[in-house]
Amino acid sequence: MSGILEGKRILITGVLMESSIAFHAAKLAQEQGAEIILTAWPRPTLTERIAKKLPKPATVLELDVSNDQHLARLEGQVREHLGDRLDGVVHSIGFAPQDALGGNFLNTPFESVATAMHVSAFSLKSLTMALLPLMTEGGSVVGLTFDAQFAWPQYDWMGPAKAALEATNRYMARDLGKHDIRCNLISAGPIGSMAAKSIPGFAELASVWDSRSPLEWKLEDPEPAGKGVVALLSDWFPKTTGEIIHVDGGLHAIGA
Repeated sequence: MSGILEGKRILITGVLMESSIAFHAAKLAQEQGAEIILTAWPRPTLTERIAKKLPKPATVLELDVSNDQHLARLEGQVREHLGDRLDGVVHSIGFAPQDALGGNFLNTPFESVATAMHVSAFSLKSLTMALLPLMTEGGSVVGLTFDAQFAWPQYDWMGPAKAALEATNRYMARDLGKHDIRCNLISAGPIGSMAAKSIPGFAELASVWDSRSPLEWKLEDPEPAGKGVVALLSDWFPKTTGEIIHVDGGLHAIGA
C-alpha cells in the first residue's frame, strides 16, 4: 500500500534537532512516500547532521528567510534538486531576540519586535511566494503556530508574532485559493525543541499542560504534531484552507 504522500515533493524548513516537529514531519513525509528537501539557517551543517537520521538522504539548502537574495535563488535551487514541480511547503520558522521574551514585553524596542514579526510571520508569505512558480499543480502550505488567542507566560512578543502568522495564513488562503494552494497551520502544544529552550521561563509556560490538557501531553514527543503536518500536506484535506488545527492535547478547548 502506498503512502499518503506518494510521489509528492515537499520543502521543509526548521529541521534543527531530532526533537523538533519539523524533523518528525520530514521523517513521516519520507515514510509516506514524499521526496523532500530541507532548508536551514544559520547553521546548515547542523541540519545536515540531523538529516542523516532520516530514513532517506535529503538535500539541505542554506536559506535565511529574511534575506531577499536567498529567497530569489531558492526557486532555482529547488528545481535543480526536485525538478519543476513542488507540492508542499512546511514553514517551521520562528525567532525573537532575547529582549523580546521572558517578561520584558513592555520594554522591548521596536527593532526587536520588527525582527520577530519579519522572521516569524512575514516569512510565511515571502517563502511561499518564492516557491509559487513551482506549485503549478496546486499544493499545500503548512505552518506551525502556538495558540495566539491567549497571552502566555514569558512568551511576550512571540505571541503577537504568532497572531500575525495566523492572520497571514488566512490572507494567503484567500489569495492562493485560485492557484489551488491550501494554507493551514498546526497549533501544537509545547515541545522541548531548540526554539523552546531559547525562551526564558519555558518550563513555567509548559507546566500549564500538566494540569489542564484533557489528553496527556508529553514535551518530549513531537510526533503527534508531525503527523498533523503530514496529514495537511496530503490530499486527505482537499478543501481545507485558512484553518488552524490544534494538536495540543485539547487544552485550547478548556477554560481556566
